[in-house]
Amino acid sequence: MHSLRIIGGRWRNRKIIFPDSAHLRPTPDRVRETVFNWLASSIVGARVLDLFAGSGALGFEALSRGAAHAVLVDNASVVVNQLRHTQAQLQADTAEIIKMDAMALLRQGSIAEAFNIVFLDPPFQQPLIVPCCELLLAHGWLANGGLVYTELPSDTIIDMPLQCVRDKAAGNVRYQLWQRSDI
Repeated sequence: MHSLRIIGGRWRNRKIIFPDSAHLRPTPDRVRETVFNWLASSIVGARVLDLFAGSGALGFEALSRGAAHAVLVDNASVVVNQLRHTQAQLQADTAEIIKMDAMALLRQGSIAEAFNIVFLDPPFQQPLIVPCCELLLAHGWLANGGLVYTELPSDTIIDMPLQCVRDKAAGNVRYQLWQRSDI
């Protein structure tokens, strides 16, 4: 097992434990700090969707900083079990953990209330960012003005159906913030 810490908000410095897995690549502290600085004016009261949740660092960090509700999605049983354990330890009653393939979830169709912020950090070897964004838009998962945070290999360029508002790299990771502004 590995751990990382929540870096801000009501659970600041609390540790999150996550399983050892070749597919888990938790967002480093310094990158999370930058991302949540980018999101500072949007996070309080937001509905958050953390697809490919992995360690849960992004979803739980969002709740720690004032998001109203977070849905964390992952398809690996061991990961989901650990997310549920973290949820219980933090008493994060506004977190919802779903064991499901992210693409299958998005293909289910429209939802009652769109998300304001979506964290989209799939395994690097799987080109899922653009297809996920297309489904987010097609089925009304992302609110107008909603933000999508992505992580991808630093040498990768993607053609997104959203407007890029922030773009930065750290080591071999490129992280970006996109906004929906089509309505």
